[in-house]
Amino acid sequence: MRAHPAGPRHADQLNDTTPGVPPDDVNQVDPSLWPTGLVREASGQLSIHGHGVAELVSTYGTPLMVLDETDFRARAQQFVDVFGQQVFYAGKAFLTTDIARWSADLGMGLDIASGGELAVALRAGFPADRLLFHGNNKSVAELTTALEAGVGRIVVDSFEEIERLAAAAVAGGQRPRVLVRVTVGVEAHTHEYIATAHEDQKFGFSLAGGAAAEAVSSVLEHSSLELVGLHSHIGSQIFDTSGFEVAAHRAVALLAAIRDTHGIQLPELNLGGGLGIAYVAGDDPEDVKQVGAELKAIVERECRAYGLDVPTLLVEPGRAIVGPTTVTIYEVGTVKPVELDAGVVRHYVSVDGGMSDNVRTALYDAEYTTVLASRASAAQPVLCRVVGKHCETGDVVVRQAWLPGDVVPGDLLAVASTGAYCRAMASTYNYVGRPPVVAVDAGDRPPRVLLRRETVDDLLALDMGAPAVVGG
Repeated sequence: MRAHPAGPRHADQLNDTTPGVPPDDVNQVDPSLWPTGLVREASGQLSIHGHGVAELVSTYGTPLMVLDETDFRARAQQFVDVFGQQVFYAGKAFLTTDIARWSADLGMGLDIASGGELAVALRAGFPADRLLFHGNNKSVAELTTALEAGVGRIVVDSFEEIERLAAAAVAGGQRPRVLVRVTVGVEAHTHEYIATAHEDQKFGFSLAGGAAAEAVSSVLEHSSLELVGLHSHIGSQIFDTSGFEVAAHRAVALLAAIRDTHGIQLPELNLGGGLGIAYVAGDDPEDVKQVGAELKAIVERECRAYGLDVPTLLVEPGRAIVGPTTVTIYEVGTVKPVELDAGVVRHYVSVDGGMSDNVRTALYDAEYTTVLASRASAAQPVLCRVVGKHCETGDVVVRQAWLPGDVVPGDLLAVASTGAYCRAMASTYNYVGRPPVVAVDAGDRPPRVLLRRETVDDLLALDMGAPAVVGG
């Protein structure tokens, strides 16, 4: 291992999966981890499509999420090139009316998972017939609104929902297209909390236990429902297609059983999303073209084995499109060296956000990459933990980071790959307002606010208590 520069001995075991050696150049930005428009300028500061972080922060403040629209469109186009209009952008990763419109412009469908996400899509004017509605506990109101809007596909997740949807369809005079969500018993090699295809979880109908076949029969018994396919989702942050291969084998076997039992061949197979992205050096996601070729070959091979017509293959990328496009900019507030034992020092770098704008580190033990954004530095790197301002010990943004030893309050840090499930899962914990999201692109347009910063007035707007009367 490379020796650390002279000085106090630093902790190198904060995270078993991150190397305990500093980078050769602490100022370098690895292009595999950052939006395509991001560079470090000659002045030392980071910029995205010519918009320097200092300029952006002076206008919009910190914390600030900056989304590279050009990068978003390019990543989405890769999926469209491979899968055509069978790509459904997973809005749960991050959704605004503008992103819905970009998705529509690119020919994608949109995967929604709540009445609120449906409302965003409808406000954006997204074509309802290209919406796909997920969720394990959709209410009657949500289903009714979806039917009235003409949502193209509804993924049913329970026997209660089948009955609920069938009744709503009869009442409204509609016949929605339905997919049955199948739990295929495949656990992707990922964190327990985001692996969704094993048996002991809330989603879908068990294949092994026979519930999936029973759900298919139940849907077919309702003339108000049109069964068009099966849905499977095996987890998140998946870097290879081996899990999809097992899932496809089991799902196609069910398609064959449906043909043999009911005399019909379902036209669609949705293998969900979950494709991973690079958060730290060493993460190596597969190329979209390669993934597409492998998935299509897997399904075609399985269908040939059962003598089935090959169904239309649907996919639901979310993180793989929006995740790498966004950078979060924080301002450093305090730097606190903490001696853990004799000569072992960990530097706690506190920033003006935290788990309210990125809960993934606390929730999933997620890893991130961060660099000094407002300037370059020739100082020797020190091992740091970037933490937030919230009243929680677990309020960690980046568990292990090598930053220049001269980082001081007022410096700006950039955290990579924060487009997926950061602003989407943001909260107002400790009454800290959620950050704005600003889009930039490779053209000559100025930055555009997709979501504005949440203000104190916003935070107090739901509080129905009367304000105190001063001097009363």
